[in-house]
Amino acid sequence: MADTLLYYDCFAGISGDMNLAAMLDLGVPEAHLRAELAKLALSGYSLNVTREARKGITGTRVDVVVQESSHHHHRAWRDIRALIEGSALSDAVKARATGIFQRLAEAEATVHGTTTEAVHFHEVGAIDSIVDIVGAAICLDRLAPGRVVASSVELGGGFVKSQHGMLPVPAPATALLLTGIPTRSGAVPFEMTTPTGAAILAHSVGSFSDDKRFVTRKIGYGIGHRDTEIPNVLRLFLADEDRLRTDEARLVECNIDDMNPEISTHLFDLLFEAGASDVFFTPIVMKKSRPAVTLSVLCPPETEAALVELILRETTTFGLRSTTVAKTAIEREERTVATSLGQVRVKVGKLRGTLLKAKPEFEDCRSIARERGMPLREVLEIVQRALSALS
Repeated sequence: MADTLLYYDCFAGISGDMNLAAMLDLGVPEAHLRAELAKLALSGYSLNVTREARKGITGTRVDVVVQESSHHHHRAWRDIRALIEGSALSDAVKARATGIFQRLAEAEATVHGTTTEAVHFHEVGAIDSIVDIVGAAICLDRLAPGRVVASSVELGGGFVKSQHGMLPVPAPATALLLTGIPTRSGAVPFEMTTPTGAAILAHSVGSFSDDKRFVTRKIGYGIGHRDTEIPNVLRLFLADEDRLRTDEARLVECNIDDMNPEISTHLFDLLFEAGASDVFFTPIVMKKSRPAVTLSVLCPPETEAALVELILRETTTFGLRSTTVAKTAIEREERTVATSLGQVRVKVGKLRGTLLKAKPEFEDCRSIARERGMPLREVLEIVQRALSALS
């Protein structure tokens, strides 16, 4: 569903079982989840689905109950991967499940100073994680949202008991998995986000924002196992998304009156390579009537820190300012169009699925002009005429 948004509201964190529960509460049929999980050659567990409430919020709770006989064994990541890949699950579900598990294994390997292939999961944790992660892949495949977004993630606080002893919250693997993802902490003195929950988010979510401006279609609540001061639930929104989207962006600026202009091209290239969405100069007049420019860099929030450091290193400025702005854009896609002069890349803009505008890639047109010895103006006119057939 291309216009459907799945939004993770992680005000109380996320765990694998809370994610499964919220997906079922959102509308994924329990029978479908059980039938798909049965395609794994995995035994030694049962899946209990019940209704519970936390702080007056009613939702679905999922418990993966592992048999006692399985408590003293370990499974290697390579064996888990073979289990998933050798199952009768669809290729899409296999790819998503192994992708999530790969992130978890890489984080565990880094934390414990070993290789990914050498990572072993304690049997209880392994079965639990397999069901949670493969289940997440099954449910996401069933919902098939066009876009997945999440809020900043609550981590909790204090310490958590592990196989290796008491660990600080967030657990080292969780902290590593959430690198580059906005988080908050301290809502309660307990672990609120587990490594499995963090791996699901890290692999499945395309962007993170606390902006809930969308048209809600349905809400699902996944009930956590602990009853804490705040509702221990994971809330999922299934919403309709207008393709004319307004996203949060950061605008970083500084005034420059003493930099060699020859550096500008090099600076712009570096900024775009580091994740800037747009870079531009605005002529201004500073104190003592000095001519100068304002360097403006528009970027996603997650790339701001790197861009700030780059600006401070590469320009003569001693400081800068930044603000949060709303960025609205139509749906964009890049196509390749056949013209009488050859193939040309074209940037296409649509509004609610209707073609609004199309613009040829300037560098492609310039290359054609040079190769054929034609005026660039003529090339642009010929290509523009070819774009009239687009829809």
